Parts: sequence; C-alpha cells; structure tokens
Amino acid sequence: MGVSIKGKEVVLSLISEIDKNKAWLSEIDGAIGDGDHGVNMAKGFNMAKEKVDDTGETLSEQLKSLGMALVSNIGGAMGPIYGTFFMRMAKPIEGKCEIDENDFKSMLENALKGVKKRGQAEVGDKTLVDTLEPATKVFSESLEKGLTFKESLDAMVKAAKKGMESTKDLVAKKGRSSRLGERSKGTIDAGAASCYIILKTLAESIEKTI
Repeated sequence: MGVSIKGKEVVLSLISEIDKNKAWLSEIDGAIGDGDHGVNMAKGFNMAKEKVDDTGETLSEQLKSLGMALVSNIGGAMGPIYGTFFMRMAKPIEGKCEIDENDFKSMLENALKGVKKRGQAEVGDKTLVDTLEPATKVFSESLEKGLTFKESLDAMVKAAKKGMESTKDLVAKKGRSSRLGERSKGTIDAGAASCYIILKTLAESIEKTI
C-alpha cells in the first residue's frame, strides 16, 4: 500500500538539513577541494525554497522543481549532477499522490543511473556515487528479502553512511580533487557526504508517514 507524501514538507526538510550542515560540508571539501561545497549547496537549496509555494503539492513536482533550481544556481559540476539526481528521482512518480516501496526503489535506481551518466563516475572514484550506489543496492536487496518499507529505508541509510565513510580511504578520480592523487586520501568526499544527508533526510521524511 502506498503512503501519501507531502512533497513540500520533504523538500523543506532537505533544504533545512543542507543548510544546517553547510559549514561541515565546506570544511571537509576544504581539505581536498575549493571548500565551497556546503555554501554552494545551501545557496542552491535556498533558491529552491523560493519556488516551493508556487510548485504543485506532489513529491514529483517538488523534487523536479528542486532539481531545476540546483542546475540554475550551483556552479561547477555539482549543480548539473544534483539537478539530474532530483529530476531523475521525480520521473518514476509523476502524477502520483502516494508512493510505495517499489516506487522509491525506482526513484533511487533512476537517480543513480542519471548521476552515473552525467558525472561519468563509478564506485571507487570518491564521489557521491560511493554513497548512492550501495544505498540503492541495499534498499533493493532489503525489499527482496521481504523487509518492510521502513526496515528497507533504515538499511539504506546505514549503507549510505558506510559508503560515505569509505571515501575517506579512496583516491579521487573525478573533479578538481583528482589532481591531488594520493594526497586526496584521508578525508571524506564532500559530495558523498551531502548525498548521505539527502538520503537520510528522505528516509526520515517518508518514515514519518508510514
């Protein structure tokens, strides 16, 4: 059975969590990048906040609007990547007022496919794919094992956290930090961290309605 999700509330929760964590995201980005990931993400998400009231109530409409705002307002590679993430996530649930676990599985899989194609990244490249791919895989496997929607979301969040933490020991192969080679080891990837925050917040928002 599907659950009714208030798209506006979900997106406002995402904006709030990114804003809350912007200093931490910029701090970890500063170790191997430009140190502006958190600031840029918060800027893009807060620009999306201005459109929340003018966008339809469904989760699909709100996620699509968020994605478009991120493409327009975040510089560098992350705007198009996270824009793709949310727009692809919105696609399988177009026109739906309720979603179930299989819908969410399709949302994750579609987002992963879009992000990998857009960023040309694989697991092990020290990017948000290191968070998103294991999270997507574990969610799908949890459903196959007969776990409930909530149990599968909890398993997904644990896998996302583990994926994020795995980037600490990886050498960056994409983006500006890839120029550092071995020196990019020893810190979590900022994109992997923001992806963890997003997945965790999505899970918490959905669990409130289950």
